[in-house]
Amino acid sequence: MPAYKFVKSSYSGGNADQECVEVARNIPRTVAVRDSKRPGGTVVTVAPAAWGAFTAELRRQQP
Repeated sequence: MPAYKFVKSSYSGGNADQECVEVARNIPRTVAVRDSKRPGGTVVTVAPAAWGAFTAELRRQQP
């Protein structure tokens, strides 16, 4: 597995119940996402364009 350098989402809090995802963008042409409570668990990878579309849609849906 590549050496992903994960960063917690800005929406993850300090409380373990509030933590959600970590994202790694250090591998070219790849965005890796994992559950911050299960760092040894599954890693989902997507293309940067797909990640950008996903996060743009989330921002559009915020009140």
